[in-house]
Formats: sequence, C-alpha cells, structure tokens
Amino acid sequence: MINRIKRYFSDLQDRQRIAIALAKGARMSSRRIDLRAPATWEFSAFSQNGEDGVLDVLRSRLLDANRSFIEIGAADGIENNTAWLAIAEQYGGLMVEGDARKSARARRLLPGCSLGVECLPLFVTRTSVTMLKDRALYADPDVCSLDIDGNDYYIAGALLDAGLRPKIWVVEYNSVFGPERRVAIECSDTFDFTAAHPTQLYYGVSIAGWRAFFAQRGYRFVSVERNGVNAFFADPACFAAGFLENVQGLDFAENRFQLHKFRQPWPQQFERIAGMPLVDL
Repeated sequence: MINRIKRYFSDLQDRQRIAIALAKGARMSSRRIDLRAPATWEFSAFSQNGEDGVLDVLRSRLLDANRSFIEIGAADGIENNTAWLAIAEQYGGLMVEGDARKSARARRLLPGCSLGVECLPLFVTRTSVTMLKDRALYADPDVCSLDIDGNDYYIAGALLDAGLRPKIWVVEYNSVFGPERRVAIECSDTFDFTAAHPTQLYYGVSIAGWRAFFAQRGYRFVSVERNGVNAFFADPACFAAGFLENVQGLDFAENRFQLHKFRQPWPQQFERIAGMPLVDL
C-alpha cells in the first residue's frame, strides 16, 4: 500500500512536469528564427539544452516525414529529446533506456499521451542494435537521439551498419576533448561513466570525431547548441537543395555544466583525464 501511494504521488508529479513542459512548448512558435542561424532555433520544453527547438526547425524542413523517432538514453520518458515528439506531436517510435526503473516509469506515463511509442528497458550494445532495427517503425526515422554517456560513437556506427538511416541525428559530444582532437573512449559493453573516472569526464567522443564520422556516412554537420552538450547532423538528401548549405552553425561550445562544476575550461579539464585510454579516429 505504501509503495502504491508513493507511485501515485510520483506519477502525479510527473504529470505536472508534462503539463509545465507543454505550456512552455506552446511558446515555441514565438521565436524569431533565422534559418541560417541554429542558435535562434533553440528552445526547451522537455529537452535540456534547446534541442526541442532545433529539432522543430529541422523537422519542418524535411521533404518527406514519417513522424517516427528512436531515442537511446531516453531516461524517464519526459526529460529527453523526443518527449515533445511523442507527447505534443503524436509521433511514434522507440524510447530506449538501460535503467529499468526509469524505463518502467516512462511506460506508465506515455501510453496516456501518445500512441505508437514503445519504451524498451535495454542497455544498448553493438550486438543488441539489431533488436532496435527489428522494432523500429521505419528504417529511416525522422529523428535519432543518442545520449548514453559512453559508447555513443560505436553505437551510432552499429545502427547505421544494421541498416538504419535516420534523417536527423542529435548526439552528445564531450567538450573536454576540445574542438580539434578526433578521439573517442575505448569501447566496452560494460562501460559506466560514473565509475570510469572519479571526475566523470571520461566518456563519449569529441565533436571533431563526430564530424568526421558523419561526413564519411554522407551526413552534413548542422551545429552544436550553446550549452555545449549536443551536436546535430542531417542527411542532405532529405532536405531541399541549399537549405543545409546555407546554415551557419556553431562549430564548438564549451560544456557549461562541466565548466561550472570544475571552474576550469576544457584544456584544464582534459589534463585531469589525460592518462585515460583514447582511440584516435
């Protein structure tokens, strides 16, 4: 009975979070957007760093949308990069989360908000991505969001190798590696960034590493957002000629959260993990 009451109040709090996010999102259309400047696109309803707004502009420019998504690292289904799509826009897709409790929380909340959203409790590895390919509504979802604080680089490669080709990608990069170093952490199916290094700065891939990776796969870099957490890439074939070419994105931004935490810019942060193994890309 006590657990049931706790769950009731927890779900009530989450529904209040959804209501607040939807109210914020209603103001998204009031932005003064310059299609050449992604910084003017940023807006957060459910997302943390302006991703909702950037994805909103990119989705609106797609030549052929199928209204589906895949998010790996979806947390509790509310504070992520696709909750706006699922709840406000009624998109379908996959929300994948390795923490079983968070995934269960998402399953309790989302059925009442959206049809066609599946919440999978799965710790994604290079071998398990085939399951996602089989469960995906489309092989070319409009949006793929990847934020697992670890093997992101290797999982993105495995997804593409499995036959998935999202139109738009939003991926987390690690600004501690700086704007020019092309590196990623070593891949490990059991990687946990909270345990990998005491600073929790050892994770993921550099922005230059991502840019090289996606360029090799036929994608175009769009921008990073101003908080220095996410980067956006798009398939030029899915947009009108000239649109992506005319976008003047931000090439690099310092991760504000890491800057505030350590009170040091990225070169000094990197010195803290300089002895950790890195893969040159």
